[in-house]
Amino acid sequence: MHRFANPVRFLRLARPLTGWLLGLGAVLVGIGVYGALFVMPDDFLQGDTARILHIHVPAAWLGMGGWTGLAVCSLLQIVWRHPLAGVAARAIAPAGATFTFLCLATGSIWGRPTWGTWWEWDGRLTSMLVLLFLYFGYMALAAAEKERGPDARAAPIFGLVGALNLPIIHFSVQWWNTLHQGESIEITGTTIAPSLLWPIFFTLPGFSLLFAAAVLLRMRAELASAKVEASLRRTAAA
Repeated sequence: MHRFANPVRFLRLARPLTGWLLGLGAVLVGIGVYGALFVMPDDFLQGDTARILHIHVPAAWLGMGGWTGLAVCSLLQIVWRHPLAGVAARAIAPAGATFTFLCLATGSIWGRPTWGTWWEWDGRLTSMLVLLFLYFGYMALAAAEKERGPDARAAPIFGLVGALNLPIIHFSVQWWNTLHQGESIEITGTTIAPSLLWPIFFTLPGFSLLFAAAVLLRMRAELASAKVEASLRRTAAA
């Protein structure tokens, strides 16, 4: 767990890995988006609007997955005081918020022709909007106590408490009568025809790699900034 706690060792791995993640992620997303726009046939009920599935679903999964990673980092920061856990959590938050917003935006675009409205206060949409606000709240708290480093407590506790929203998002379509359809893609199988589904096997891993690259870039930037600040303090004290 503490193997990469040393920033120098972490950066030695992160620098080359970032480029590979960005490149491969961009290629996979490009293939998936091209397939969704130009190769995938129209859905017999929703027509062209079903194509947005291949951005909407990965965005939803990464919005939730981002908070899962943030909560794990928060636990590492509180229990084991891992020196890079807070840095990782702060890097995850903007990427997670971006994909959560993308999920809400694409869902609204998809919902307009399907439901006849841009927005509906149903369980799934509302709980995803709450997740976006949780990201904003975490970023504000983390920025306020950034100087405390591993000793920070408010932001990681908020990260753990916010994870309670994740099962609400997942089970919302079962707990409440909502406009949002039930789960079409699960580990055990899918109700979507293979000819309509295949682009997601490119967009999902592609966006996931881009998410990871964005996190590494932000972690590297924060560590570089901390190094410069430490150097300036030493110079000022000399």
